[in-house]
Amino acid sequence: MQPAPQPLSLQPYDMKEQGGPAPPYPYPYPRGAAAAPSPSRQPRDFVVWSLFNFIFLNVCCLGFVALVFSFKSRDRKVVGDAEAAASYGTTAKSLNIAALVLSILFLILIIVLVASGTLALQHMYQLNKDNRMTYEDYFQKNGK
Repeated sequence: MQPAPQPLSLQPYDMKEQGGPAPPYPYPYPRGAAAAPSPSRQPRDFVVWSLFNFIFLNVCCLGFVALVFSFKSRDRKVVGDAEAAASYGTTAKSLNIAALVLSILFLILIIVLVASGTLALQHMYQLNKDNRMTYEDYFQKNGK
C-alpha cells in the first residue's frame, strides 16, 4: 500500500526541511522535478505601444483591444506560457499597426477636408467680392 501523496505547497520551504536556502518565490513545478527550460528570448508584449494607441490613437477602439491583448500576453509571460504569450503579443502588434495606420489615414482625411473646405469658401468669397454676387446666385451658377 502506497502512502497518500503530499499536497503541493506553494509557500517557500524552510531551510531545515531541505537543507538549502528558501527560494525567493514559489516554483510553478513540484519539488524534485526538473526545472522547465526557459526560452532564451522572452516574447514581447507591446504594452507601452498599446497604451499610447489607447490614449491617443483609439480609432475604432483598436487601441483598447490591443491593450487587452498586451495585458494577456504579459500575464501569459508571467505564468511561463511563452507560446501563448507570443501569440497574444503578435495579435497586439497587429492591432497596434492597424490602429496607427487608420489613425494616420483619418488625420490625412481631416486635413484634406478642412483644406478643400477652406479653398471653397475662399473661392466663394472672392466671387462674391468681385461680382457682388449673393450666396444663392453662387449656388445657382455652380449647380449646387
